[in-house]
Amino acid sequence: MLINYLLIVLSGFSAGMIFVLLFRKLALRYRVLSPQGTPLIGGIAIGLSFVLTCLIGFSLLGSLLREVRGIIIASFIMLVFGIIDDWRELSILAKFLVQIIATSLLILFGIRTQIVQIGNLANIIITFIWVLGISNAFNHLDVIDGLAAGSAIIVSLALFTISILNSQLITAILSLSLAAAAFGFLIYNLPPAKIYMGNSGSHFLGFVLAGIALIISYAPLERKIALLSPLFVFGLPIFDTALLILTRIINKKLPFKKSEDHLALRFLALGYSKKKTLLTMLILCLFFSSCGILVSQASNKFGIIIVILVVLVSLVLAKRMTKIKING
Repeated sequence: MLINYLLIVLSGFSAGMIFVLLFRKLALRYRVLSPQGTPLIGGIAIGLSFVLTCLIGFSLLGSLLREVRGIIIASFIMLVFGIIDDWRELSILAKFLVQIIATSLLILFGIRTQIVQIGNLANIIITFIWVLGISNAFNHLDVIDGLAAGSAIIVSLALFTISILNSQLITAILSLSLAAAAFGFLIYNLPPAKIYMGNSGSHFLGFVLAGIALIISYAPLERKIALLSPLFVFGLPIFDTALLILTRIINKKLPFKKSEDHLALRFLALGYSKKKTLLTMLILCLFFSSCGILVSQASNKFGIIIVILVVLVSLVLAKRMTKIKING
């Protein structure tokens, strides 16, 4: 199976680079999706690379399984409307409507939370909150070069690790395919970026990752603490969005209004360079995701210790970062 995983990595990475170069050339030649001279074609490249790599990966199994079809179809809808949003910005209402439609498709394909004790309706509601929340959280991360793609790679590899440890082949292939596709894009998105992923890319990454996380089985009955694993794997985008919303409410601003109060931009305001800010944010992402992996395998007692550690780190970080003066 190792050879198959290597084939997936090479396919996704190569396809990502090729699509980036191709669409970048077309965008610059025909002056489309390049509002400030830097093409917003990363989302297209990542999306096509992911789909192609999935087709290659699952051809090794002999069939395209129902859950995989659901993620590909629903995420393609997100990608298409994301491209339209990059070309001619959609309203917030229109964006949420598309996200709701795409999430509904996931549910129709059987991709949703499966928490036994709470019933179907509650599971569907949680699924909507999860998918919409993570999709928009990754969009919020895309404020400095390399951050959204780098975070997506770390989260993807964390989900891949959990899938391998739990012997779940479907999610292992999906998460590795996305990581490889995102890495092919990241090469050109590191500061100073030659291309951007745009809203199409950030929403696509968040949506696919949220969908993959829903398919993984985390917690046997004797280890309920493992249910918290996906919250920690996605700890950075969740923390960033929570801090963003909280500070905007405290400052009596609309949560969805654009401003300079993102976590990464606070590091910049602190005097960090763009490269140091990116590295710091990715280290934070690695910390959260590593804790998520540990919680997925830990006993309830050890899991509680990890939970306390993550909460303390989050509180200390939030307290320090909210003291930084920012513009907007």
